[in-house]
Amino acid sequence: MFSSCSFRILLKMNYKKIQQLATRLARFYSSDKFLTKDLYPDVKRGDFAKLTSGHLQIFERILGKDRVITDRDDLVGYNMDWLKMVCGYSDVVLKPKTTDEVSEIMKVCFKEHLAVCPQGGNTGLVGGSVPVFDEVIVSLSLMNKIHKIDETTGMLTCDAGCVLERLDNEAAKKGLMMPLDLGAKGTCQIGGNIATCAGGLRLIRYGSIAANLLGLEVVLANGEVLSMMNHMKKDNTGYHLKQLFIGSEGTLGIITAAVVQCPPRPKSVTLAFLGLQSYEDVLKTYRLAKSLLSETLSSCEMMDSRSMESVERIGLTCPINKNKFYMVIETHGSNSSHDEEKMSNFVAEAMDAGAVVDGTYTSQPSTMHNLWQLRERITESLTRSSYIYKYDISLPLDYFYEAVNATRKHLEEKGFKNIKVSGFGHIGDGNLHLNIENKAFSRELLDAIEPWLFEWTTEQGGSISAEHGMGFKKRKYIGLGKSPSVVGVMSALKAQLDPTGILNPYKVI
Repeated sequence: MFSSCSFRILLKMNYKKIQQLATRLARFYSSDKFLTKDLYPDVKRGDFAKLTSGHLQIFERILGKDRVITDRDDLVGYNMDWLKMVCGYSDVVLKPKTTDEVSEIMKVCFKEHLAVCPQGGNTGLVGGSVPVFDEVIVSLSLMNKIHKIDETTGMLTCDAGCVLERLDNEAAKKGLMMPLDLGAKGTCQIGGNIATCAGGLRLIRYGSIAANLLGLEVVLANGEVLSMMNHMKKDNTGYHLKQLFIGSEGTLGIITAAVVQCPPRPKSVTLAFLGLQSYEDVLKTYRLAKSLLSETLSSCEMMDSRSMESVERIGLTCPINKNKFYMVIETHGSNSSHDEEKMSNFVAEAMDAGAVVDGTYTSQPSTMHNLWQLRERITESLTRSSYIYKYDISLPLDYFYEAVNATRKHLEEKGFKNIKVSGFGHIGDGNLHLNIENKAFSRELLDAIEPWLFEWTTEQGGSISAEHGMGFKKRKYIGLGKSPSVVGVMSALKAQLDPTGILNPYKVI
């Protein structure tokens, strides 16, 4: 296996290659062939102003010329999502360093009626972080200061553009950890995590970002700054306004800073990688893990054989025999001998019960990192050779993997005989990542998938968006699972906080 260092270098190289590929593809976008507006012709540009040289001059006075990006090749990586599924054609990226600069930018855009697309690490999967048309992109990437980490209270105060992995590394120096962990942690930013209410790999133990957010700073559409940077765990002074912006995906305001509650970093971490022959065995093993690992259980992930085949094609190695399903089960604790004994007993009992047919467990950091790569790099591996229709849904566990089977059957009935459908995700919280592979984008295939999949998910009592948000791709289906009165309140909030609709238009609702 690769070393932990080798994997980190490889992952960074992959992100760099994605950006290089995006630049090479720029010439194709001049023909409008791959633009979102052409893939989704039913969506029309709003009555917003067009960017002018006068606007650019104003932005340059606020930021300086070096932080107003207009070079066409440089813009492509900001205009296109990393799955290469949607692409806007913005002519400018603004890169503020402070909340005051964001405020000044928004005052100009509000006055001039310029639409704005806030952007963090651009790792989103539903088109929420890239423009649909020519919106002004406001990148938070240079707002990356960590202001304070209090090792006594566990409170971390930082700017919205801080990369999640860097925050976790800095928290580690104080004996703390970030409460969420994502496959895109090396690129995603905390502001985007909050704006999409990210869950991640360890929600089963630590909860989503919403459960760990104490304070927030937000710039509204008119440039007004809302400072809600509370550092107290208990604060019931009036309405909890920060909750409005969690999961708002940049449509109500631009998140510029946050206060996050960080739990103590575990002194003991143990990981099991297991092979199973049926989904029923997956559920049986999950129930056993909750019972035997109980207070130490921090993550419980599942992937099917197609997902494993995909990561093996990019050079990763599965440490056990081929199986129909695989699970990654992790524990966090404070006593290594106690925790390893619990994991050993759990794996032995799962095998004795016939639920697990093969497996391994370890507490070695480098080995655990390598095993996690088999789960974390599935999406990346799928995009290497296919166009991916990717869906982030949550379902009652009885229907969790049935979504894969039902989708495959539905597409076959619609005449798509050789489409590959796979699934992986967070079995611990019912969040499935459903993937449908095709050689290229097909409107006919998309129409066969949507809205059928969303309707099926709703009928089973699930949610059409588990942790990635609604973004651009799901906005017209928000009524599935949400009553008209609930959607009406959302629309009223949007109209109140963003009366001219300039903040991330065409998204969420």
